Amino acid sequence: MKKTVIIVVGLLLCVVGVTVIGQKKNLSPKEERREVREKRRADRIASFEKTMDSVILSRNFQFNPQTMQRQPAGMMRNLMNPNYELSVWDETVDVCLPFIKGYTPPYYPVVFNYVLPSVQGYTTEQTHDGWTVTFQTSLFSANTYTFSLEIYSRYGGATLTISSPFYNSVQYTGSIISI
Repeated sequence: MKKTVIIVVGLLLCVVGVTVIGQKKNLSPKEERREVREKRRADRIASFEKTMDSVILSRNFQFNPQTMQRQPAGMMRNLMNPNYELSVWDETVDVCLPFIKGYTPPYYPVVFNYVLPSVQGYTTEQTHDGWTVTFQTSLFSANTYTFSLEIYSRYGGATLTISSPFYNSVQYTGSIISI
């Protein structure tokens, strides 16, 4: 008798639990619109991240710098010239960027304007924020320059750092686009 009462009470509790859980919460029209907007926004962000990931993996992208700064504490400079860029397509890298040479003042600016048919150590590594692309090149000189591009897939921004054993590093911030 006790067992049957316990079983019946247990079944009733299960039925009540299923009906309460199974009920859909009634939302006001304003709350429904808000949820729809939030879902659309989340879908757009996820789509943008997927697009950025495919652009980086395709090795057909362009970095457009907007600022540059000599490291560790140089003056931040805005780059207004639309011709400054770093383009990567397949095995070729096209560099047209200003660079500040020198370890101590007076520093002197130069413009790297090269098409590099091949670079050494090109690696693409996925991080929790996006991607890190690194490679090295001599830029047709006796010096080796290391390019490290940190790409933030969610935000669409990127930070490029060009370092050299003979000069201070120069860091650029900008955006990535597909080419």
